[in-house]
Amino acid sequence: MQRERRQAKADYRKHLSDSQNFITSKKLLSRIVGLSNIDKNDTVVEIGTGKGHLTETLCKKAGSVYSVEIDRRMYENAKTRLAKYSNLKLICGDFLNYRLPVKDDYKVFANIPYFITTQIIDKLTNGTKAPTDIWLIMEKGAAKRFMGSPKETEKSLLLKVNWEMKIRYHFRREDFHPAPSVDSVLVHFRKKETPDLSRNEYDAFRKFIDHAMKYAICGKRGLLTKRQVAVALKQAGLPHAHEDGLTLYVQWLCLFRCYQKLQRVSGG
Repeated sequence: MQRERRQAKADYRKHLSDSQNFITSKKLLSRIVGLSNIDKNDTVVEIGTGKGHLTETLCKKAGSVYSVEIDRRMYENAKTRLAKYSNLKLICGDFLNYRLPVKDDYKVFANIPYFITTQIIDKLTNGTKAPTDIWLIMEKGAAKRFMGSPKETEKSLLLKVNWEMKIRYHFRREDFHPAPSVDSVLVHFRKKETPDLSRNEYDAFRKFIDHAMKYAICGKRGLLTKRQVAVALKQAGLPHAHEDGLTLYVQWLCLFRCYQKLQRVSGG
């Protein structure tokens, strides 16, 4: 069993290393980091040091940089290559096990391994102290799913309670070495100063969405009637719900609040 665990860990690390696609153009790196609001007052966490090209650009822009690299060989090479940057702290380890800052504000900028995109976003957005801003280079299709395009998902709806998301840059495949087999984008996640829902409301919203995704928002097992849906959206000045499912985050919020109000009135 112990041997199997060691093998699984080795396979995971190899998969991480093999899934990395590097950007080495200083001009491009300067351009995409320049799209952020990172400055000398900021602490930045990077996921995957790799060859250190992005790390170096971040060191020139930020006040301090914490860069986490799982590959021991790449870590050692980067430590030598980037030794002149006194504002850099290199960490050799798995980012998914890395303890994020819990006291001071920080930001994240990274070219991440695509196969653990969901785990990375979950860790960054659900932690005790989330970053104020996140810039991630990721697969375009995944980015669109997190943003709820073309249709909202449970993940996209829950993210939107606390985060605003926008694609800031579209890459060419030849921008990377080796070139990935998918299209890539730079996505900015900006933490909302005031979440759309309180913590207790968030938990209730999650249950509301889960039920609606399984059984539809209205109907035999729905939480609202068709009339309640139509009236709530009309009173809020929102478009009528689509027959193939609700596609707008604001519609979901509106109907959730309608459902809460009805529950309070009925004493449910």
